[in-house]
Amino acid sequence: MVRVVYFAWVRERIGKSEEELDLPPSVTTAGELIQYLATLGEDYEAALQFPDVIRVAVNQEHIDHDESIAGAREIGIFPPMTGG
Repeated sequence: MVRVVYFAWVRERIGKSEEELDLPPSVTTAGELIQYLATLGEDYEAALQFPDVIRVAVNQEHIDHDESIAGAREIGIFPPMTGG
C-alpha cells in the first residue's frame, strides 16, 4: 500500500486529498502511476487528462515520469507550479 496525496486543482477534480492504494505490479514509474490513476474513474481521468503537465514527488522528492516509484511510502501528485 502507498499513500497518494493530491494537491491544488488535481485534488479538487478528483474530490479527495489523499488515499491509500494497492498498486498493481505493472505500475513501476511515475508515468505509469499517472496512467493507472486515470483509469480509476471519470474524476481521475479529468484531473489527469494532460499527464505531461502533472508533477510527481516520492517521499517528498520530485521525480521525472520515467523514474521508479519502488519503495515509495508517499506519492504526491501536483499540477504545474506557478507563482512569482
